[in-house]
Amino acid sequence: MKIPIYKSFLALTAAAMLSACGSTSPRLVSTPIERIDSIPLKVTDLSEAQLRNWSAADLKYDTIPGMSVNRTYNEIIQNHKGKTVIVGVIDSGVDIEHEDLQSVIWTNSDEIPGNGKDDDKNGYVDDIHGWNFLGDAVEENMEYVRIYKRLKPKYDGKPASSISTADREEYIMYQRAKEEYNKELAEVNQNKQQYNQIKEQLTTAHKAVSAKLGKEDYTKAELSAFQPEDQQMAQYKGMLGQIQNNVNENIPEALKELDEAIEYYDKRLDTHFDLDLDGRAVVGDDPYNINDTNYGNNDVDGPTPDKEDVKHGTHVAGIIAAQRDNNIGIDGVANNVEIMAIRAVPDGDEYDKDIALAIRYAVDNGAKIINTSFGKYFSPNPEWVMDAIKYAAENDVLIVNAAGNESLDLDQTQVFPNDQSPEATQEISNNFLTVGSLNFDYGSGLVSGFSNFGRTNVDVFAPGSKIWSTTPNDEYEFLQGTSMAAPAVSGVAAMIRSYYPKLSAAQVKQIIMQSGLATGTMVLVGEQGQKTKNFNELSKSGKMVNMYNAFILADQVSRGETNL
Repeated sequence: MKIPIYKSFLALTAAAMLSACGSTSPRLVSTPIERIDSIPLKVTDLSEAQLRNWSAADLKYDTIPGMSVNRTYNEIIQNHKGKTVIVGVIDSGVDIEHEDLQSVIWTNSDEIPGNGKDDDKNGYVDDIHGWNFLGDAVEENMEYVRIYKRLKPKYDGKPASSISTADREEYIMYQRAKEEYNKELAEVNQNKQQYNQIKEQLTTAHKAVSAKLGKEDYTKAELSAFQPEDQQMAQYKGMLGQIQNNVNENIPEALKELDEAIEYYDKRLDTHFDLDLDGRAVVGDDPYNINDTNYGNNDVDGPTPDKEDVKHGTHVAGIIAAQRDNNIGIDGVANNVEIMAIRAVPDGDEYDKDIALAIRYAVDNGAKIINTSFGKYFSPNPEWVMDAIKYAAENDVLIVNAAGNESLDLDQTQVFPNDQSPEATQEISNNFLTVGSLNFDYGSGLVSGFSNFGRTNVDVFAPGSKIWSTTPNDEYEFLQGTSMAAPAVSGVAAMIRSYYPKLSAAQVKQIIMQSGLATGTMVLVGEQGQKTKNFNELSKSGKMVNMYNAFILADQVSRGETNL
């Protein structure tokens, strides 16, 4: 459906905007944010406080490309209360005891805690705060590794000419998976080797220079002033200077980051690519049988005592709904929200069955928004997930999905889950919103370097670079990815559904897309920023999500003043 441009943006009052909730308030004129290309670029670095809250900033007032969240609360929402909205977070799990999340966690009032019975007859015993479809599983292979090792006994060494017509599609998938496995495994081994070499060289250089300077935590200025006595020391200085300028001024911290990178690649080799790993064994189900549903448990914050495996989901949940104005931690995008925690994403690629059942669980238990901050490029049973997406659409539930972090054009490369493909661009439903990631640098660096994009297969962009949010055990941390951009939009969607509950999921999707900020800025995209594209060509809407404008348009649509 073609999205019409606004008929006009009329001056609105806060009282008028919130009258659907039976509220009254002083009159406040609210006009949309427009003509952003005339806004000057921010030339100074963000302060630590600005960086921690940049996604809530207003481009016009702060020259930071946030979603105008704070401005929306201050000028439009103020003290008005909307309807409670349940947001299903399908992810690695959520630390439901976190100090800034425990007050916003969904509780199934139809279930009696701890009695070992399925009181509400929904098929899940004691599902008090959601469901854990992974049971005690944490480590998993990538999907292409699972496909390769599962089909290897059937197809290994067989030429294409010997494959029957009935098996041809499966054989092609096997060959693709095998090729991807070999390519990715080689790349991981190469990266690990390179990091080890860099660490060895950096350690040697740092040891030599710190001995001369008499300290290990020397600054850029101190290194710059250092006068090498020979060619070897000059090389050491040059290498250390590059690290200070491009990675971290503190060399001991840079060495620690190198250790973390090496540990990351070691872990990938031990889990993601291990052909002997059977991560599903502890779950006890058949992951390739959609009718085998009696598995999992209610432990939504995962099986590990340190809760490290639920960091991703906890961070996502905080972006959406960390309790606002409690003088603790952070302010999530949305208030009036309850987080339904659904654990279905392991350390590795998710299973299609888990995701399909997780979507259905969220729908059946009252979620009106579902956040899906995960994805993969191989899917043996995509039809299960697509059927679940359609089921969500039939029940008026909006799914907000992360576009992915491989710097790819999704109009050329298929990603799962999705509601369309490069070959079949017609959307299977009107309730699936795919989100790319923005950086806090308004200019050529506006799009996060890692973000996928696509004129047809990505819908909007939202803040995703260096986002400060909740992590397990009452901690907070910067993480980044389209995984962070999607929950920012889920928060906006939840607020629209909270204050305008009569709007459908499809309408909310169109409102978010249509009301965003457009810019003609040329931006860098692709791996290492090798391509330059006009920002408006990177998504279907060509826009970045703006909560302030979304509320204005939502009010117009709810009153019949504007048609979508």
